Amino acid sequence: MDNATRRNFLKDLGLGAAALSVAGEGGRAGEIGQSVQAGQAGQMPGRPATGESAGEAARPVNIMAIAAHPGDAFFAMGAAVAVQTHLGGRGAFLSLSLGEKGSATIPPARYGQMQREASERAAQTLGARALFLDYPDGEIPVNDEAKFAVCDAIREHKPGVIVTHWRGSWHKDHQACYAIANDAIFYAGLPAIARNAPAHNVGQRFFADNWEDATGFVADTYLDVGGVFDRWIEACAAFPMWRGENGFRYDDYYISLGVARGCLSGFERAIALMSAPDQLTRRLHSL
Repeated sequence: MDNATRRNFLKDLGLGAAALSVAGEGGRAGEIGQSVQAGQAGQMPGRPATGESAGEAARPVNIMAIAAHPGDAFFAMGAAVAVQTHLGGRGAFLSLSLGEKGSATIPPARYGQMQREASERAAQTLGARALFLDYPDGEIPVNDEAKFAVCDAIREHKPGVIVTHWRGSWHKDHQACYAIANDAIFYAGLPAIARNAPAHNVGQRFFADNWEDATGFVADTYLDVGGVFDRWIEACAAFPMWRGENGFRYDDYYISLGVARGCLSGFERAIALMSAPDQLTRRLHSL
């Protein structure tokens, strides 16, 4: 079965509405430009693109992962960032907290420093930047202070694509991050909101395939990460918790998930993403 037939077959099964591809080292970029691009002229301020760009030539875009904790940023969102930095785009990981309370044996202050150092090493491995806000782990507030802090980061780094948490999570920090990121993207695109940097429209946003955010998560986009898979795993391995020290075997889970998502999409290794609902709107000319 060729790739086109396989993708149609998967679509008919309801397993995904899009399949995005990136070539391996030295290869040609595939279709990634069709669904992850910067905002378009005439786009309403504060509103994401609606997908009319399908079929345009692939090109790198700047990408930002916005996560509650550093582990979420790199484990669930890092492969998507790795794809774009591989293609020549700029990548940034914004963690709203350090996840400093994630260890049962290491004091929070020390563990938070370990998380920061691991994030910086991991980001360097992927050719990206690690950014941090200083909200306490487990207590990330959903307020305008947090939303405008993320808005400012978006305006400064100008991502064309944002990957963040889905709202269907049992983790309160993940729910908070979803709400904060959603409003921050809206604020970032409004010129009438005066901040230090000018307004910036985010082209598209996606929700990551996170085991803690599974309620209502429906994958509609598969991203081929075969060309960056080893580098992404190397970046994740900078974190002590990657190997299961905190009770969950992140390494086994995400490596296996990469294989499983690859099986569903027809790639060797893939990640699944969920598009924001308003991004799925298509406007078709009748003539």
